[in-house]
Amino acid sequence: MTSHKLGTHDEWLAARLDLLKAEKELTRRSDEVAQRRQELPWVRIDKDYRFDTDQGPASLADLFRGRSQLLVYHFMFGPDYTAGCPSCSAIADGFSGSVVHLAHHDVTLTAVSRAPLAKIQAYQRRMGWSFPFASSDGSDFNSDFGVAHTRQEWAAGAVAYNYGEEDLRPAAGEQDSYDAFSQSIVGTDWETYRREGPGMSAFALQDGVVYHTYSAYSRGLDGLWGMYQWLDRAPLGRNESGMWWRRHDEYDSQ
Repeated sequence: MTSHKLGTHDEWLAARLDLLKAEKELTRRSDEVAQRRQELPWVRIDKDYRFDTDQGPASLADLFRGRSQLLVYHFMFGPDYTAGCPSCSAIADGFSGSVVHLAHHDVTLTAVSRAPLAKIQAYQRRMGWSFPFASSDGSDFNSDFGVAHTRQEWAAGAVAYNYGEEDLRPAAGEQDSYDAFSQSIVGTDWETYRREGPGMSAFALQDGVVYHTYSAYSRGLDGLWGMYQWLDRAPLGRNESGMWWRRHDEYDSQ
């Protein structure tokens, strides 16, 4: 028998109406925060970032594909990875369905990783993805936007991420287990794996000039992770312990 609180329909409805007030307040607050995102000052980008794409070499302006707005998902896929990060892959599973709608609203959505283009293309074929995916291999793009970290940062225990600093080094005695974990998911040691980080950045293109308008990292990406929006409405919520998800082709048949 369930251990969850039980009640009548009238009791449920009363509680649901009370919750609805909180949900509406959260929606209003979310709208206010979205407006504040759009009111951030734009920062002109004069650096000549270069990318490799399916269409050939590209500048940051080229990634807009003729539109005035660009959303970049900073996908954790380092040059030495054997496959893309499973968490980023779970998020990206929702991109292909959204990209066409965004394109018809003057927005281009693309993923960018430091992995070479050939490795990205092979992984896209494996995952069955159709959204744009560019390689920033050899560019400062990932470092400049806070999702690629130097060995010096790592050694100092001060990796710059999410507008702060983090020490991502394992505690004493935990190195082997961390290395085993990262080897199991992307085929590298822990340091190589965590020299990449997830994030998203937004850009505007006006009169031939590219502007940086917004970036988010860590839990700031929660809203992009479609499965969590569903789980937050499921009876048991996220109900998780550790990393339970896999790449979509790695689950046992259901």
